[in-house]
Amino acid sequence: MKALRVAALMVAFLSGRAEVLAIESVRTQEIFECRDNEVMTWGDGLDRPAAASPMKIAYNPAGAPPWFSEKQASGMVALAAAAWSLCGVPSQRVAWNPGQKQPADLVVVQWNEAGSGGNFGLANFRLRTLSLGPKAFGLLKSKNPGYDAGATLQMVISHEMGHLFGLMAHSRRCVDVMSYYSNGKGEVCFSRDRSQIDSVPEYRNDFPTACDIERCRKANGKRPLAAGRLVPASNGSGR
Repeated sequence: MKALRVAALMVAFLSGRAEVLAIESVRTQEIFECRDNEVMTWGDGLDRPAAASPMKIAYNPAGAPPWFSEKQASGMVALAAAAWSLCGVPSQRVAWNPGQKQPADLVVVQWNEAGSGGNFGLANFRLRTLSLGPKAFGLLKSKNPGYDAGATLQMVISHEMGHLFGLMAHSRRCVDVMSYYSNGKGEVCFSRDRSQIDSVPEYRNDFPTACDIERCRKANGKRPLAAGRLVPASNGSGR
């Protein structure tokens, strides 16, 4: 339900109804607005141009847990790609036969335990792969059978795809899909209102926020967002 609500808010905002910010939570305002001092990372990488531009993206369903249908997972890949396209790097969903040589402009989203490194997901910029971890999702389902693992899958796909769009460092802004909450050294992520962190089950967004897109546009040589807000490019070019 959270993903549907945020998606609805994004549709409303991108349709020009920016007044939604006035009545929504601090978290929602953070999703759609990036202030000058809010682009921050943990310093664990250097952003760079996307793995390919334009980028072709293929989904390989082989090895997927049975509770994730090909239609569901493929749809999540499409939603993540559409959200990241706001950073000015065009992308296109394509069909691809795994038996064929992978073209230089193709990113493959796959279920691969070795490629995921035992994590929920892991992007390999050099190989242009986004590997999802069947065992991690299986463990999640066994421990929390009533939990909607689809929300986690969407977040993982969006996060790892962000690395392939050029965001190597992790965000220090709690709500960003590229974030993590602490560095294990006592330092925690930033929010405009820390008291709101526990107001929802997962504060981090399922899709790239305004600050995620701002960083991505800079890494790919594009102009900053107008007023730091998520709005569609008027000519569709992302320039």
